[in-house]
Amino acid sequence: MSSLNKIPANSALVIIDVQNDYFVHGAYPQWQVDEALARTLHSVQRAQQQAIPIILVQHIADTTQGEAPFFNPNTQGVEIHPALLAELPNAPIVVKQFADSFDGTELAHLLQGMQIKHLLLCGIMTQNCVTHTALSPAAQAYSVQVIADACTAPTQMVHHISLSALSRRVALINSQDL
Repeated sequence: MSSLNKIPANSALVIIDVQNDYFVHGAYPQWQVDEALARTLHSVQRAQQQAIPIILVQHIADTTQGEAPFFNPNTQGVEIHPALLAELPNAPIVVKQFADSFDGTELAHLLQGMQIKHLLLCGIMTQNCVTHTALSPAAQAYSVQVIADACTAPTQMVHHISLSALSRRVALINSQDL
């Protein structure tokens, strides 16, 4: 896609786990997370300009067996980043407890209700929740693209290895292509 192209019809932008624990004062800061957030916000603006629905995904740890390393309920770290919430105060939020955003959530039902055929995915962490969502058995019902520069991982190496592996199965684009 070039910047002159529109986002495909019947698309949704799904933003995965852009939560405070992944930022500088959080429990598990990620590589170039502020840059990934800026590109995510650019993707949000492009989707809004084209009236594309946007869905936020929030991971909340299951603490029935004790506290988790991050994303514990009722903590500042589990909250979606405030810059994203400021741009999307009314966006639906899908809460999950597993890497795959479809697993045990209402995401598929929500997308079906919106008659979505194409998914644009971005978020954190590239090698985990983004990859598991993109390759989910439930995602096979959609044309999936990952906005590679609006994702990040613990390190640059992990991010790039993950994108390389993911590119064999899913189309990768950049935020400037929207």
